[in-house]
Amino acid sequence: VPRVVVPVEAGDGAVCAPLLTQQEQVDVLERLDCVLRNIAELQKEVEELRNSLQHLAAEIVGEVRSHLEETQKVTRRRRFPFPRERSDSTGSSSIYFTASSGAANTDDGESEGGYSTANAESDYDRESERESEEGEDEVSCETVRTVRRDSLDLVNEDETHLILDSSLEEGLGQLLQQADRLHDGGEQEKREGFQLLLNNKLAYADQKDFLWRLARAHSDMCEITEDADEKRSYASDGKEEMEMALQKWDQSAECHQWYAVLCGQLAEHESIQKRIQTGYVFKEHIDKAIELKPEDPKSYYLLGRWCYQVSHLGWLEKKTASALFEAPPTATVQDALQNFLRV
Repeated sequence: VPRVVVPVEAGDGAVCAPLLTQQEQVDVLERLDCVLRNIAELQKEVEELRNSLQHLAAEIVGEVRSHLEETQKVTRRRRFPFPRERSDSTGSSSIYFTASSGAANTDDGESEGGYSTANAESDYDRESERESEEGEDEVSCETVRTVRRDSLDLVNEDETHLILDSSLEEGLGQLLQQADRLHDGGEQEKREGFQLLLNNKLAYADQKDFLWRLARAHSDMCEITEDADEKRSYASDGKEEMEMALQKWDQSAECHQWYAVLCGQLAEHESIQKRIQTGYVFKEHIDKAIELKPEDPKSYYLLGRWCYQVSHLGWLEKKTASALFEAPPTATVQDALQNFLRV
């Protein structure tokens, strides 16, 4: 190490003397060497921490996928846990049960007032009995059910399905209009709309427009409920409904939209890591909803909120995102403003 010298006055001339003594230079070198070793150890610890976080993220993703697969299996098994019983009531107010009783199987006719005996008779006798029964002014409920089954036997199977489908579609249209009206109301109306959709889930569980409205109702209940556990439960149940719907209707903008909303509501009760992971899922489904239905203002509003929140991420959130993902989410307030203006 070259010695640093400074001029000092000594009489009429100037001589160079060392700034530090030999021993002081050795001490400085030892301290610098210790600092370098500490920096190297710190870099090693940071690298180990990064690797462990990435491994943790992979484990979390694997556990979430396994949980979702198991949940979907359980949901499919319990979707219809009990066999649907045929309703014999002719005055039912539900279109679903009226249609079911009208298309009932005729194999149980032995208990219907001698219907099996009528089957054993000739076509001529059966037609005669049918005409005499239809001509009576007052008949018993048993006779009415027998006549309905006999008349359905003469109708083409395709025509029967068309009649039932038309009745179900008409009832579904009225139900969806009422659900939309209750959704636009206050808290009490939202509760009534949620209960209305739950009561009709068995009848319309295979209808796309019904399912995303049911998910929307779960979101409404999550917002108006104050209890944290209930909020989490509503959001989780609604998310499961949309997961099942997206398996069948991946091209539905509403399904993607409300799946993103419920993911966001559920993430409010999760850790920082899961909130960041959910942010990517939220953005993916909102982008898909905009692609499928670019004229829907709600999707741009949700995207604007996402941009605004990402632009205000704290230091810890940004570092966590950098450790978990190669490309952390980026957005500015200007991006949020542009989306809000499009709304």
